[in-house]
Amino acid sequence: MFTGLVQGAAQVVSRSPREADGARLTLSHPILASARVGDSIATNGCCLTVVDPRGDTASFDLLAETLRLTNLGELSAGGIVNIEPSLLPTDRMGGHFVTGHVDCVGTIAFLGREGADWKLDIAAPEALLRHVVRKGCVAVDGMSLTVADLIPGGFRIWLIPHTLEVTNLSRRKTGDRVNLESDLLAKYAEKLLGKA
Repeated sequence: MFTGLVQGAAQVVSRSPREADGARLTLSHPILASARVGDSIATNGCCLTVVDPRGDTASFDLLAETLRLTNLGELSAGGIVNIEPSLLPTDRMGGHFVTGHVDCVGTIAFLGREGADWKLDIAAPEALLRHVVRKGCVAVDGMSLTVADLIPGGFRIWLIPHTLEVTNLSRRKTGDRVNLESDLLAKYAEKLLGKA
């Protein structure tokens, strides 16, 4: 379980092919210096398991399914990903409940200034949008963000400068694909009401 409060933007050291259409992803960031084998690290919002920690780098095995359903298959050396270690029982809860189980991939329709503020528009599949509400939460590449408005075929978010400074959004542009996870509570409510 995660909060969607990104702890850092890690650099991609490598992404190399593995057997059965999978891959090995290696990241570098000071936060990873305390990682141990078996730890869960949200990487662009996708829950990955540490398989080889070495100093401030850690490696993760990616299944073909992960590569197919997320934007992790598009990573290459020098790229930047958002990371967040899993939530501890003693941690303060900020953001919202994020499982690290990516629902789908969306596309940045717009990222830029509007006046003094920064606007992010995301185009997303209808299957995800039914769980997205105005002033609700959504995880975008693992970032817990507040939906400012629903727009045709997607949703809008207003960004504070801090988010741009500490996440991979500083390198993102229109047309980039982002991992999306809708609010867990919305999914459970839909299931309990018999609509899923």
